[in-house]
Amino acid sequence: MGSLQGRVALVTGGSRGLGKAMAWALAEQGCTVVAAGHLAEDRVPFEQAARSQGLSDRLDFFQVDLRSSSGCDALVAHARQHTGHVDILVNNAGLTLTFVAPDLYTRQTPRRFYESSDEVIRGIYETNCMAPEMMAARVAPAMVERGWGRILNVTTMQPTMQRPGFCPYGSSKAALEMASMVWAQELEGTGVTVNVLNPGGGANTLGIAQEVREASARGDMPRLVEPDDMVPPLLWLVSSHADQTNGRRFDANAWDATLSAEQIAQQPGWPCGLQTLPKP
Repeated sequence: MGSLQGRVALVTGGSRGLGKAMAWALAEQGCTVVAAGHLAEDRVPFEQAARSQGLSDRLDFFQVDLRSSSGCDALVAHARQHTGHVDILVNNAGLTLTFVAPDLYTRQTPRRFYESSDEVIRGIYETNCMAPEMMAARVAPAMVERGWGRILNVTTMQPTMQRPGFCPYGSSKAALEMASMVWAQELEGTGVTVNVLNPGGGANTLGIAQEVREASARGDMPRLVEPDDMVPPLLWLVSSHADQTNGRRFDANAWDATLSAEQIAQQPGWPCGLQTLPKP
């Protein structure tokens, strides 16, 4: 989709899984990338891999907890200190219930919403919904001033948002989906676009249970979406070909990589949001 030389991207949750694949792809296309990660243990393998692939001058790991205002401030300040500006924000960091409820997929009955502690509920909403909004609020004004920017939010499949046993994960992603729709409308015509990019199915990351991986390998359930599947739609959405694409959702597992950039522009995904509501 063309070189991203001179562009600067922030990728949250960028040290592993979907985020790492997207951060790497942006750097390989010439973008300077700050990959935000919550765990200190990710720093060494991330930096070693960047050096081994000759990308250490474009890939910068920054450890931060984005559930706080100070964490979001620190990440944006770090990026601007080293690069001067931010062109692309990928809100990928997310907390799934499998991290706090390992029995989610093995229970005989769905997990009830009241079985989650206040701490779990707060942590999931702060990670999946509040952090993306705080990050977008910090970078959008300067993007508008420069007349160009990309904000990509990773939500989830709509059935997951409504599935019994998946609250508060599903509901937190539903909130981000609706926020994406609102931001896109408010930024229309500024040169800054807001779109949703999802795997479109279960993703083969640490957030998926081992039982699901095994079932997928046996063919008992659909193929898991690999992190690299996120790359083709990502690169199109941050390219000039997507200048007029705003307020849409794209699923990686439905992406047709055989189409040209111009053909893709004629098939602009689905509208953000859960449904079209009648005007009052």
